[in-house]
Amino acid sequence: MASYLSETKKSSSFLQVDGQLVSDTDSETVASDNAALAALGYKQEFKRALAPLGVFAFSFSLAGIFPSIAQVHNSLSISGPFSSDISCRTVLIFALPYGGPVAMVWGWAISVTFIFCIGLALAELASSAPTSGGLYYWTWDLASPRWRKLLSWIVAYTNCIGLVAGFASVEWGLAVQIMAAVTIGTDSSFVPTTAQTFALYVALLIVHGFLSSLATSAIALLQTIYVAVNTLLPLAVVVAMPIATPKEFKNTAAYAFGAFTTSKAQSGWPNEFAFMLSFLAPLYVISGFESSIHMSEETHNARTAVPWAIVCTVGISSLIGWVVNVVFAFCMGTDIESIIDNPIGQPTATIFFNSFGRNGTLALWSLVAFAQFMVGANGLTVASRQMFAFARDRGLPFSGFIYRMNKRTQTPVNAVWVSAFLSFLLGLLAFAGPTAYSAIFTIALGGQYTAFIILMTSRFLGGKKWVPGPFTLGKFGLPVTIIAVAWMMFSLVILAFPARPGPSAESMNYMVVVYLGWLALCLVYYYFPVYGGARWFHGPQRTLEDVDRVGLGRAPA
Repeated sequence: MASYLSETKKSSSFLQVDGQLVSDTDSETVASDNAALAALGYKQEFKRALAPLGVFAFSFSLAGIFPSIAQVHNSLSISGPFSSDISCRTVLIFALPYGGPVAMVWGWAISVTFIFCIGLALAELASSAPTSGGLYYWTWDLASPRWRKLLSWIVAYTNCIGLVAGFASVEWGLAVQIMAAVTIGTDSSFVPTTAQTFALYVALLIVHGFLSSLATSAIALLQTIYVAVNTLLPLAVVVAMPIATPKEFKNTAAYAFGAFTTSKAQSGWPNEFAFMLSFLAPLYVISGFESSIHMSEETHNARTAVPWAIVCTVGISSLIGWVVNVVFAFCMGTDIESIIDNPIGQPTATIFFNSFGRNGTLALWSLVAFAQFMVGANGLTVASRQMFAFARDRGLPFSGFIYRMNKRTQTPVNAVWVSAFLSFLLGLLAFAGPTAYSAIFTIALGGQYTAFIILMTSRFLGGKKWVPGPFTLGKFGLPVTIIAVAWMMFSLVILAFPARPGPSAESMNYMVVVYLGWLALCLVYYYFPVYGGARWFHGPQRTLEDVDRVGLGRAPA
C-alpha cells in the first residue's frame, strides 16, 4: 500500500499527512488511521481533529445525561407509554407513574445494565472497521451475500431517520424548555402557542446548522465546554439539592429505595408491567452513544478511541443518571400526583421549584437549557455525518449534492443543512397535534434499535469470518450480543404500549403504525420498478482506487 506520509518544508518536527499538518509524534497514528480507512475503500476527506478524549467528550455531551433527564417532551405528552393530559413532560414521566421511587432507582439500574451490553457489542464492531457509515457498512460486510444488499439498505435508512428524528426531538424539547422558563419567569402570565414554539424551534435549527458546519477543529474545541457543563451540572444538583430541599420534601431511605407508587390517572397496568414501562426512562436518556462511530473519520486512533468512547459514555452516563435519580427520590416528597399534575406542567421543574424556589429554579433551568443546546449541536453534526456517508455510497436521493465537502472547513456542509431541513419538516407535525407528532419521534429510538438488531444478528448469522480490532470481547462477544439483541427486541415491544389500558383514539400509541410505515416506505423505495434502490444501490462505493477494499471479514494489509 502506498505511503501516506510526505515531508513538509515548514518544520522538521511536523509532517504533512493527506494535507493535514500534524506533529511527528502523531504522524504514525494519523497515517495508520488513514490507511485503515483506505483499506475499507475510502479516501481521507475529513481532518482528524478529534483526539481520543475529544471523541469521548463529543459522545458524552451528545448523551447529555442531565438535560436528557430534565428534557421536556411536549411532543410526547399524549401518545405512548409516557402520555398524560399535561402539556409539558420530562423523562421522569416515564418512571414516576409506573413505580415512583422504585422505578426511578431500580428500574434505571436494571435497564442500564442491558444498555451497557448494547454499548459493548457496538464498541467491538467499531474497533474492527471505524467509518462514518458504520452500521450499514458493517451490515454489508457481515450479512450473507444473498441478503446484505437489502439489509444494508434498511439499516442505512433506519439509522438516518433515527438520527434526524432524535435531533428534531432534542430541538423541540429545547424550544419547550426555553418557553417553560419564560412561563415560570412571568408567573404563568405567558403561555406559548404552538406557532411560537415552532418559530423558536426553527431559529434553533438555523443556529445549530451554522455550528455543525464549522471545521472539525472548532467543533473539537467546543467539546471542552460541553463536557464541563454536562459534568458539573449534575454534580451541582447532587450536592445542592439535599441542602436546599425543605424538610417537608425530604424522604427517608426506606421510601427512596423501596416505595412503589403508581399514578391513578396514568397507569392502570398491573404493578409488574407498570414497572417494565419505567424502563423507557433510561432507554431514552442513555441513547446517542453510537455518535462516536459517525465521527470516526475525524478521530485520531479511531480503532481504539471510538470503542472506548462508546463504553465510557454508556458507563459514566448510567452512573451519573442513577445518582441523580437517587437524589430526586430523596428530595421530591411523597405526593407523586402533585408532581405530575402541578400547574408548572414539568415534573423536573416542579421538583426543582420545591427545592430551590422560583429564582433558583430559573437559574438552574437556564443551565439545563444550555446543556440541551449543546446536545442539539452535536446531534445535528452526527446526523450530517451519517447522511454524508450514505450519500458517498450513493444510497440517498440527490447523493451528488449531499456528498460534497466544503473546501474551507472540510466538513459536509450540504449534509448538515439537508439534515436540518428534514428536521424542519418533522417539526411541522406539531401543527397536526401531539398524537401525530409524538408517534413520529418514537421512531428515533425504534429506528436506531432496528439498525442495531439487524447489524448484530448479521455478525453471527451472516457466515463471515470475524476479524476483531484492538477492542475485543473475545469469547464473551456472542453472549453479550445475544443479551443486547434480546433487550432491544423487548424494548421495541414496550415502546409500542399505550400509557394505560383501553386508550382512546387521542391517547393511543401510534408508534407501531409510524414505525411499520417507515419500514414499508423503505421497502417500497427499494423495490420500486425502474427507479428502486434494488436496481442502483450496490453497497459501499470505493472512493480510493489504488487499494483493494477490505471489510470486516479479513484483516487490512
